[in-house]
Amino acid sequence: MSKQDNDIELLRTWKLPPEATLGSSVRTKGVLLEMRARLPISSKKSLVLDAGELVLSMSANSKTQFQTAAAIVSSAMNDIEKLPVIPREIEDILTIKPAERYRWLADGRLPSAGTRTVRLRGRAKQITFHVFDPKVVEDLLDNGLVDQWREEDVAAAAENRRRAAYKAKLQRSLKKGAGFDSPPEAEPMEASGKLVGWDEFRRNGFLR
Repeated sequence: MSKQDNDIELLRTWKLPPEATLGSSVRTKGVLLEMRARLPISSKKSLVLDAGELVLSMSANSKTQFQTAAAIVSSAMNDIEKLPVIPREIEDILTIKPAERYRWLADGRLPSAGTRTVRLRGRAKQITFHVFDPKVVEDLLDNGLVDQWREEDVAAAAENRRRAAYKAKLQRSLKKGAGFDSPPEAEPMEASGKLVGWDEFRRNGFLR
């Protein structure tokens, strides 16, 4: 094989459907990283993203390696729309904050599709996080439920503040009212130490 033949590039592309990317650049990059994770180490960097397409390119003398990688990507593309959505992707797709994701996940409004555990690059530590069904995420996006949830949260926060203020006011009222209900104080003693009214009590003869 001549040097010129070795310079010929093997090339194949796959267009990412909107159902897979959900209009998110973060999700699109996530799909690329997922595809690379399935490839052999020697082929990972041969797969890139270009204008919404996955592009696999290698030199002509890597035909076997190219065919293996192409087969893996083609197989994965069959179910690309079902690829679980990870936290940073859903935040970009729905334009939500991490705190909102945590809150809605905890109260059940944002259903989890399971968890995934990964090892941080260059570290021994692993992290586990929830992933989400892309179909559910798409429905949330199409139905505008995020805006509705935010309105519900604002109303709930206002109600919680109202209840807290009422509770505080009630406690103050109870404390203030307790002063009027307390038993009367004992009559004061005379400066000499005798009880007030004692002489009259003795003259009346109640002790005889």
